[in-house]
Amino acid sequence: MERKKKVVIVLVILIVGVVFWGIARRYYETLGLEYITVDGLERSYRVYVPTSIDDNEDVPLVIALHGGGGTSQGMMRLTENRFNELADSEKFIVVYPDAIEKNWNDGRGLEDYYSQRENVDDVGFISTLIDTLAGQYNIDRSRVYVTGISNGALMSFRLACEIPEKIAAIAPVAGSMLENFSDIFTPSLPMPVLMINGIEDPLVPWGGGAIHFGDRELGNVISVEESIDFWVDYDNCTSNTTRVWLPDLDPDDGTRVYKEVHGNGTGGTEVILIAIEGGGHTWPGGFQYLSESLIGKTSRDIDACELIWSFFNNHTRQVAASNSYLADSTEEMITGLDTALESIVVTDRNTSEQNR
Repeated sequence: MERKKKVVIVLVILIVGVVFWGIARRYYETLGLEYITVDGLERSYRVYVPTSIDDNEDVPLVIALHGGGGTSQGMMRLTENRFNELADSEKFIVVYPDAIEKNWNDGRGLEDYYSQRENVDDVGFISTLIDTLAGQYNIDRSRVYVTGISNGALMSFRLACEIPEKIAAIAPVAGSMLENFSDIFTPSLPMPVLMINGIEDPLVPWGGGAIHFGDRELGNVISVEESIDFWVDYDNCTSNTTRVWLPDLDPDDGTRVYKEVHGNGTGGTEVILIAIEGGGHTWPGGFQYLSESLIGKTSRDIDACELIWSFFNNHTRQVAASNSYLADSTEEMITGLDTALESIVVTDRNTSEQNR
């Protein structure tokens, strides 16, 4: 009897192991690295394409940027594959790019990081990646979105300024705007922005100042509230807002979450802040990748991936239609000028012949 019990336990363990291996394999092993060359550098990324997508259907693209010291694989782990799961049900593609030597060139110009010291063209990489994926899959070019954590969050802000014609919205997590941001980057188009920040973030301080990890200082940022104000002003959103506290789904996680929405911006833009009291330098609802003593608490009251996708799903870039209209108008104008010039030439020729 005892032997039968052991056999049953072993079988249960094997079955559970097979199930979990199947899930892990689905999201990890099948997402092999892919490569493109940009500015002479080989760049890598992983892309998740749901089998539920119709070949004839244009779908959104979500670009998920890892933090400093991270990788594309690590970003999937951090988010606990929630973007991939949402992609299955909501029908969008997710791409996880890799930075050179694990750090994005977000504009800080730090000598410690190769990508910043050598001014690696990460904007060009993401821009080329969008074009490459659009050539391989049916991407809805008006619905390309960027999110990222920490160094990836700062990179999201840079992309919003440098290639806004390719991006419909951004959702930086655990990051604020650089102190000298307006001196380096200038937005050229309205941009919907969702910021998710922990008020007790020990790396990127809520109130602004030096980014630091341990004793290392890694550039300076303005406060979260100043970052929100920047985009509220630029997008011409309403400055007044009401703070709404979200349900405390996990009373034991040591966090509470509130939401502030600034709407009615240019072209339907909005700027939203998700603030986490007690929250650290973490991805809400995600993997606690380091101890709380180093990075702070991870909120279990919200699922950041779900909130981000819900935000993205409400915004479509309108520039494509405007560009199309401008292109058509320009073509009509050129055609009209050609006709007018031809008429002038004919008239001039006839006048010359009459004066001979």
